[in-house]
Amino acid sequence: MGRQETLPALLFILPALVLIGVFILWPALETLRLAFLGPQGFAGLANFREVLGSPDTFNPGRFPGSPPPWGSLVHNALWILIHLPLTVLLGLFLAVLFSRLKGWWVSLLRLAIFLGMVTPLVVGGVLIRFLFDQNAGLVPQVLGLLGLGAPWDRTWTAYPETALLALILGSVWLWTGFSMVLHAAGLSTIDPELYEAAEIDGATAWHQFWFITLPLLWPVTMVVIALTLLWELKIFDIVFVATQGGPGGASLVLALQMYLYAFRDLDFHRAAATATLLTLVSLPIGLWFARRSLGGGR
Repeated sequence: MGRQETLPALLFILPALVLIGVFILWPALETLRLAFLGPQGFAGLANFREVLGSPDTFNPGRFPGSPPPWGSLVHNALWILIHLPLTVLLGLFLAVLFSRLKGWWVSLLRLAIFLGMVTPLVVGGVLIRFLFDQNAGLVPQVLGLLGLGAPWDRTWTAYPETALLALILGSVWLWTGFSMVLHAAGLSTIDPELYEAAEIDGATAWHQFWFITLPLLWPVTMVVIALTLLWELKIFDIVFVATQGGPGGASLVLALQMYLYAFRDLDFHRAAATATLLTLVSLPIGLWFARRSLGGGR
């Protein structure tokens, strides 16, 4: 751009740059500064050692032989191991299934699943708490009728053995709609003639899915995986509302641990160290997604 075009362009983006600097860049730098400070001044990596060495973060004495709490780091990892494949595969399956079905009831099912995506996470936490309640919840009632005893027929969020699992399974509905919508959008870009040619060649529905749908949807699936990972790493609202990390820290996650350090213990240095660690874990995924969104890599 020429000089006459550059100046107006800079003036147009200046308000956005100011907002990014004030509300994103400066708080990030201040958090990083606090992470390396202590009550007596510069503390080096001491805050990081305290956080990583705390049983709140990782409790090797209980993991994996005893029930939770196992530490927020393990809880986040379990959230990813269970929630990620369930939401990605369910979203893909539902998108493919609904693309083949017709009728007004299909739209109702889509709406019911999509509601999870637009439901505020605070409301989602309340719903999960009621869903797994012994007296009001559907899950314990059904499992009790099936003859399953404790801990499956009682309030899941009240017991260390089931609290984290209740939050993870309950959050599947809240995120599956996102996976379904993105996969459905990806399906709409696939040329129908590919399926017609495969059907003429005698390909079954499974072969069409495996050799046509899945490879062509893979870029969309990778985006869903990246965004789901980021969502799982920074999960906070559901846990705070449903269990507040309890009972006894059995459902504590990294984002909630950071919050408790800051606003319960008033230890802003350890809170900043936890936030920095969480950022370092999330950063590679965010950078990959940014590069992909800008067309800079695969």
